[in-house]
Amino acid sequence: LIKWLLKNQDKTQHIWFLGLFYYYNIGVEENVVKAFELFSKAADDNYPIAQVYLAKCYYDGYGTKFNLSLAFYWYQKSAENGSVVGQFYLGNFYEFGIAIVENENKSFCWYDTAAKNGNNTAKLYLAHCYRLGKGVEKDEVIAFKYYKSLAKQENADAQLQVGNCFYYGIGTKIDKIQAKCWYEKATNNGNIIAKNILKKYYKVKFNLGGCYQLGDGVRKDLRKSFELYKKSAEQGYINAQSQLIYCYGYGFGTGIDINKTKAFELYKMAAEEGSSFAQNSLGLLYEYGEGTEMNLKIAFYWYNKAAENGNKLAQYNLGVFYENGRGVEKNDAKAFEYYQKSADQGYLNALPRLGYCYEYGEGTDKKLEKAFYWYNTASKDGNKVAQYNLGNCYKNGRGVEKNEAKAFEYYQKSADQEYLDALLQLGYCYEFGQGTEKNLKRAFYWYNKAAKDGNKIAQYNLGNCYKNGRGVEKNEAKAFEYYKESADQEYLNALLQLGYCYEYGKGTEKNLEKAFDWYNKAARNGNKTAQYNLGNCYKNGRGVEKNEAKAFEYYKESADQGYLNAQLRLGNCYKKGVGTEVDKTKAFELYKLAAEKGNGFAQNRLGSLYQYGKGTEKCLEKAFYWYNKAAESG
Repeated sequence: LIKWLLKNQDKTQHIWFLGLFYYYNIGVEENVVKAFELFSKAADDNYPIAQVYLAKCYYDGYGTKFNLSLAFYWYQKSAENGSVVGQFYLGNFYEFGIAIVENENKSFCWYDTAAKNGNNTAKLYLAHCYRLGKGVEKDEVIAFKYYKSLAKQENADAQLQVGNCFYYGIGTKIDKIQAKCWYEKATNNGNIIAKNILKKYYKVKFNLGGCYQLGDGVRKDLRKSFELYKKSAEQGYINAQSQLIYCYGYGFGTGIDINKTKAFELYKMAAEEGSSFAQNSLGLLYEYGEGTEMNLKIAFYWYNKAAENGNKLAQYNLGVFYENGRGVEKNDAKAFEYYQKSADQGYLNALPRLGYCYEYGEGTDKKLEKAFYWYNTASKDGNKVAQYNLGNCYKNGRGVEKNEAKAFEYYQKSADQEYLDALLQLGYCYEFGQGTEKNLKRAFYWYNKAAKDGNKIAQYNLGNCYKNGRGVEKNEAKAFEYYKESADQEYLNALLQLGYCYEYGKGTEKNLEKAFDWYNKAARNGNKTAQYNLGNCYKNGRGVEKNEAKAFEYYKESADQGYLNAQLRLGNCYKKGVGTEVDKTKAFELYKLAAEKGNGFAQNRLGSLYQYGKGTEKCLEKAFYWYNKAAESG
């Protein structure tokens, strides 16, 4: 490869690539000057990654004299040319005032740019900026969100920070059990600070099991740690039992996959010893059938035991059980009581449930202002469900003055946390310009995001976008595809649209039998348009044997729901005796209903009935009035 590179130095990337071999001493003798020269040549050709390496050379005095000003210059050039690494380093230079006047705003700007381009280190530094208010308004909730996202990717530094957030209540509620969990994860990934925190704040007795778990004075060995915890737990030592649950629950050191059955046994031991944490956890295992058979009544029993011991999670879970009649008879008043207890202890998920109880009067008197208060309280702590509900309050003026701009703002916050209903609402806001400027492409983007996560209304709306070319190029085949996905989830409007697609061959082959089937499905669920369409199918023998009596039946069902076209058709049936006996009076009543809603055809028919006195008394003045209205309607 090196020989090939030496012969092919006509391309900038080849020049830079050869420089890497000299820089890292790969297959060639180390030659720092040669590396610097090659990086310089490629950088002068505006190759971004070469500019990054040239900056590194100046920063480290590698192959050239140490020069921070030139390091800054080349990082800036690379960043402006789109190098994500260069963008991060430029932010770093601005943050710490390296070769440039310290500028936290510019530092934040470059970290943000690099983070949006996928640089995880930049995301970590961006989280620091939000946590400390460096170059941006302080927002601990956003900081926590970035830390949590990186921590899930096994970033040890981020896991440490998540531990700190839970320990000190930074951007989230204080939860020292969660903090301990994240400190242990960070420690297992080699973070020394997290290891020292575990010693200092949790007063962990670093017995032999703990030493092997953390590599404290011995080589880290999770398998050995597990075996020692197991021996200690068998002797009834509760802290060892707790650690053993952790091992089985997460598969650490067991040498086997996660073992929920063993975790269940240990939770049961600890629960019987009176641990409210274990009692709540045991309830969860019974509720979801993990490590044991699902049993909602026993789950309720353990939630109740934990709740009696003041466990806020169990109080919340008990509220859910009472609200939904799971493992106990449904009781909204008891649900409200336990949500209140949990909320009083600051459990975040209980706050929006309490808001919901007040909003809809479930278990308590309906009080929209109190509903707004609890949604707002939870929203400030970053609860995505509460943010969505707060958006609804502002949108509909429930418990607060109507404000579509504020509604949009809270939908956006909730959507940023991937809350499905908020993704849908954000699409709606952009589609119809509610609380923001109308933007069909953005509407399509948010509908698409929600549809990918399985939201049936978003799938239907996406079908409409493709059908009508709203925010995306018109594509009837794609429209059909999304209507089908939505219909498969029994979304009523999608059932109707799918029938329409099959009836007229939109995005699929024309198939009248399938059209009839989908209209029938929607009609059975009470869709008045589908009932009307089903009437047409029976009247004209489209996809089903002609049957005027059935046509009359479905026209009547639709008309009874106020569907204009059905009222008009039903009037025709009574006028001509289609599927029923002739009844001019009923025909007159239905034409009048349709005429008063502005239907020109019905207005003309009504004029005729008044002219000839059919179904009503003859009245030429009224006949003239309705003929005139029909003429105005075109």
